[in-house]
Amino acid sequence: MSALITQLSASLRRLALVALAVVLSFGLTACSGGKAKAATLSPEDIAIIERQAEGFLAARDRLPELATLVNERDWTFTRNLIHGPMQEVGREMLYINQHLLPAERPEANKRAADLKEAMAELDEAARLQDAGKLSKAYIKVASGFGLYAQVLPAQVQADLKQS
Repeated sequence: MSALITQLSASLRRLALVALAVVLSFGLTACSGGKAKAATLSPEDIAIIERQAEGFLAARDRLPELATLVNERDWTFTRNLIHGPMQEVGREMLYINQHLLPAERPEANKRAADLKEAMAELDEAARLQDAGKLSKAYIKVASGFGLYAQVLPAQVQADLKQS
């Protein structure tokens, strides 16, 4: 009887090892069998990003006008431009960031926050009529627009240049 139990125990171990080998084989095949598909944006995401990028780029195109106002120390119209035509930049960047690939979002969020902070600094410098801070803040704003524009997907940048 003892020999039968030993033989049964050995057979069960072998069966368990074979079953484990089969499960691992299928698991590894399922994981590596197909090529990993690179993450891509859907056409809907591209369309949303393009719509929002148009507004963002329209605000960026107002930078020369803003530079003139800053150089002339036109406190009132500097603030009017920030609170008027450039006011929607934060919302547009938020919508763009929500539709980027997940791996790109942290950097896009950081650049958006930096640009919004620079715009707030520019607004505050104009409110206080501080010429030194105004010039420094404008440089941050212009740089922030350039850095954020780099997070726009290449396809969106190409599509917007064509239109």
